[in-house]
Amino acid sequence: MLLTPAPPQPTATSPVSNSELSLEARLAATDAAMTIRLEEAAVAHEVRTAHIPTEPLSLEDVVTLPLTPTLTPSLASYPTPVAALLQRAHHWLLTGGWCTGALVQEDGARCMLGAIRVEARSDHGLEAGAVAVLLDAIRREFGDVDSVPSFNDAHASGRIPLRMLDQAAGLADARGL
Repeated sequence: MLLTPAPPQPTATSPVSNSELSLEARLAATDAAMTIRLEEAAVAHEVRTAHIPTEPLSLEDVVTLPLTPTLTPSLASYPTPVAALLQRAHHWLLTGGWCTGALVQEDGARCMLGAIRVEARSDHGLEAGAVAVLLDAIRREFGDVDSVPSFNDAHASGRIPLRMLDQAAGLADARGL
């Protein structure tokens, strides 16, 4: 028995060969094919990473700039006393240094509560109001936090504590405190 090759099966080809297409048509076809591949890759990536828990980032935590005299924020004070106190405490930490584990370190760096105390200038009522607003601002973003010192000491850098002081100043001003 003599074997003969099977006749070629019809294949799905475009009615026009690639060489007959214009450059624009070939580019459009390539673009469509790449778009499909990219969409498939995006779906595959979402499926592979869906189990990974993520927390949203604040842009202020990611973008940091060195403080130079031209980048140091001005002290245009809030008109309300608690907001102005929180703003001054923020500025104190920004320029004097932030620390953890103590109210004041030997080099003059302070924690959040230490900065509020020095700026309150022995006005215990003003200090208590500022700490209450700050704790409220912290709890709004981070949930149940025991105290301002425990929140301060839970961070390795001053970025988030400084941001929370700034947000608390805005919150106090919005409340008219």
